Amino acid sequence: MTALLAERAAEVVSAAQQLLTKRMGAAVKLSDPIELSGSGRTTVLRVRVADTFSLPRTLIVKQVRGGADERRIGGLAPGVASIDSAFLREAVSYQFTTALSSEHRPGAYLQAHSLQDRLLILSDLGENMSLTSVLQSGSEPATRNALMAFAQALGRMHAATIGREDDFLALLRRVDVVHRGIDGIAEQAMAAINEVPGMLSREVGVDVPGEIAERIVRGNRLFSAGRFRAFSPSDLCPDNVILNDEGARFLDYEWGGFRDATLDIAYALVSFPGCLCDFELSRERAQQMVEAWRSEVVGAWPALADDALLAEAILEARLIWVWLTTYWFMLADHTLIAAAREHGLSVPRSAALINRWTALAEDARVAGDDILGDFAEGVAATLEEYWEG
Repeated sequence: MTALLAERAAEVVSAAQQLLTKRMGAAVKLSDPIELSGSGRTTVLRVRVADTFSLPRTLIVKQVRGGADERRIGGLAPGVASIDSAFLREAVSYQFTTALSSEHRPGAYLQAHSLQDRLLILSDLGENMSLTSVLQSGSEPATRNALMAFAQALGRMHAATIGREDDFLALLRRVDVVHRGIDGIAEQAMAAINEVPGMLSREVGVDVPGEIAERIVRGNRLFSAGRFRAFSPSDLCPDNVILNDEGARFLDYEWGGFRDATLDIAYALVSFPGCLCDFELSRERAQQMVEAWRSEVVGAWPALADDALLAEAILEARLIWVWLTTYWFMLADHTLIAAAREHGLSVPRSAALINRWTALAEDARVAGDDILGDFAEGVAATLEEYWEG
């Protein structure tokens, strides 16, 4: 650990000790900090509890830095409107998921938090492997098992949170009035409705037909009023998914909120549109993931037993994610692209966007949607000529 990181770690440990001491009513000593993965604006540490009281032997401490008035993080950060609103979303999401029974909890248990210090203290999920590392290995059946565990865990989380949106909103109402209503991903989805047609026209000369534009407007409702609403962390990059003896667990809830659950399973099928991770799924493997997810939620949403309805719903979710990933990465925002390229499965943005539009075209063809298929195929071909011609 460098001197700067050591100094920063010491500050985070000190803040965590003070927070836990206040919560426990007795002095808590934390030691042996080990830096874990985190973004440039976060410090994530595993620490040992010297005297455990009723605490676990080890904890995870996460602190988010940055000025309170900083509107954008590293440019247009996907899903993030501001540092404060993103931290608030994550804190409330951990409060909400911690209240779930242990078998339904999708990630870590929240031990304590401070909105003022942007500090989270979480249970340690222990020895684990990231979904990224499994996918990088390319080994079977490990890859298949990991993706099935991912899809099943999504479905269990969705099934356990159906009808609990009022509980989530009640937690939001208890916190900062200024930031509590800000949903960064929903804000950006709205902005993309108007901005992507101009981007495509200016950058590559593609005009968006009125019918496609109308479908984007309709698809945007998935963030606010979809038919299959459940809790969603949304930022399901493989770096944020870990695998252990309990299956797949999810990290980082800065986008947390209630949305249409088809957005979550489609997020993986589009190959993680909030970053530049790219993993080629065969049609057979993608269908297996959809079936694994459906098996967990169909009891609560019987309508999803209809294959045609399910295919239409997932295609709509795929379209909105491809639209959003174009909004995020079409322009050469070097700060944003550099941050995305740090991810374990990242590829050049040209490859990511071409692959996402190509896959959308293929999916639309299989569904018999030639209008969308023609448009997506045309965008993919134009992007390929633009970047590789």
